[in-house]
Amino acid sequence: MTLDDQRLVLPYNKNLTALARDNRNNPTKAESKIWKEILRMRQFAQYKFLRQKPIGGYIVDFYCSELRLVIEIDGDSHVETIEYDLERTRFLNALGLQVIRYTNDEVTRNIDGVYDDLIQKLQRELSP
Repeated sequence: MTLDDQRLVLPYNKNLTALARDNRNNPTKAESKIWKEILRMRQFAQYKFLRQKPIGGYIVDFYCSELRLVIEIDGDSHVETIEYDLERTRFLNALGLQVIRYTNDEVTRNIDGVYDDLIQKLQRELSP
């Protein structure tokens, strides 16, 4: 295994596996919409996304290992957890992961805009 291969292995808390499975079985309306309309079955530019992926002591909404990308869908409760979200983002960034956030409202009311925004952000990241 090379050093590059080792970086692809992300730490996770095994105790979160059952909770992640429960979250996958009970997605929010916004999570279900972005999954079905953009991310599922390599619909998004042929990239494979996982739902409710444990990383460290967190469970991220969507994760693509090839892009090293986390997509978070923030509900109303996230207004009260701004500091927690910042710490979570710092942790994920320290692992070399990019975090993109959308609100429930953005996903449920403007899925086309979310798709376009995601494409633009990735094109900026992937361009030399």
